[in-house]
Order: sequence, then structure tokens, then C-alpha cells
Amino acid sequence: MPRHLAYEGPCFAIEWYFDTGGKSQALEYFQELNEGRQDKTLYLLKRMGDFGKISNKAQFRYEGDDIFAFKPQPDRFLCFFVKGRKIIITNAFVKKSDALPRKEKQRAMKSREDFLSRIKEGIYYEQG
Repeated sequence: MPRHLAYEGPCFAIEWYFDTGGKSQALEYFQELNEGRQDKTLYLLKRMGDFGKISNKAQFRYEGDDIFAFKPQPDRFLCFFVKGRKIIITNAFVKKSDALPRKEKQRAMKSREDFLSRIKEGIYYEQG
């Protein structure tokens, strides 16, 4: 399985975002979770990949500015959709308040811009 790929289902391929240095904050965060929290996250990724939606806003939600969040309690995995039926997970953190931390959303938006720019240049997957 390619290291970018978190889960591939019939509706969506879900990938970890990697920066130009080859690092993925979201993947590193996921790998540090205990097995139970990893399982909760994988359940949501599998559900989205297999069925194309998660109707429960407590588990998946639009956060504005083309950013969405997988919400396996107490964690948050921010992501965005791209053409080709892909979802890119940009960053992850422990939810500490009701509001989405502005810093985390900005990080996701910056990662989205970087991803789209590197895809356009044809260099994203070469570097990852």
C-alpha cells in the first residue's frame, strides 16, 4: 500500500498529506494513538471510503473554507476533498474546546494550498 494511502474504498481514497520534507503530521499523530483510538479513526475513514458520506455531524463535519473534520472523539482529523474521489487528511489534534482552533484550521488551509500547487506542478507524489 502506498504510504500516502490511509484507506481506499469504492467511493473515496483517503490519503495522508505529506509536506515537501516528506513529513505527515496527521499520520505521525495517528501512529502515536493507542489501538482503540486508531480503530475509532479507521472506522470513520472506512465508512467514508466505502459509503461516500457520514451523516452524523458528531463524526464528520464541514468546518468552512473547504475544510472538513473527521471527529473520532477526542481527536480531530482535518481534511479536504479533491478531484478523483480523494480526501486528503492534513493535520490532527486532540479536541479541547467546542470551537475549532483557528491555528489548526489555518494549518489545514495552508496544506491544501500546498497540495494543490504541487499537484498542479506534477511534483506532489514524486516527493512523497
